[in-house]
Amino acid sequence: MDIQRLNALLHEIQIAMLTTIEPDGRLRSRPMAAVDTGEPFNDDLWFFTSQASPKTEEIQEDPRVNVCFSEPKRQHYVSLSGTCELVRDPELARRYWKPLFRAWFPQGVDDPDLALLRVRVEQAEYWDTPSSKVVQIAGLVKALATGERVHPGKHEREKFGQTGS
Repeated sequence: MDIQRLNALLHEIQIAMLTTIEPDGRLRSRPMAAVDTGEPFNDDLWFFTSQASPKTEEIQEDPRVNVCFSEPKRQHYVSLSGTCELVRDPELARRYWKPLFRAWFPQGVDDPDLALLRVRVEQAEYWDTPSSKVVQIAGLVKALATGERVHPGKHEREKFGQTGS
């Protein structure tokens, strides 16, 4: 996998959908602003959260999550799966804090309900389609003319941690 490209996509797309598993087994997704740590992707994603939110309870029951980033205008998509944990670390919160997060936490980095979620990524996939509509249409026309399947762009998958690189 082109880790540099994955890193670029993660920095480009700021909002993700975090999917957790409810106690009854149903999937639940919500938008989350990813923390830009300023560092290259290292198998961990970070999000600020409220300690009292339902997602933290869901994560404590079942830490398996999926995080999807989508930029349809550019045809860039990333799906990451792994395990999530609640982290209460004021020093780390200060290091990752950006003024943007005040929209969710008006009291700032010292908000007593503030916590971090760390997603330890076990598997990553991305789809990187040429953004030019002309290139996309040309590929579609070629596929229709030749009877071959359209190849919309680059798709890569990687496993991390003990099972991968």
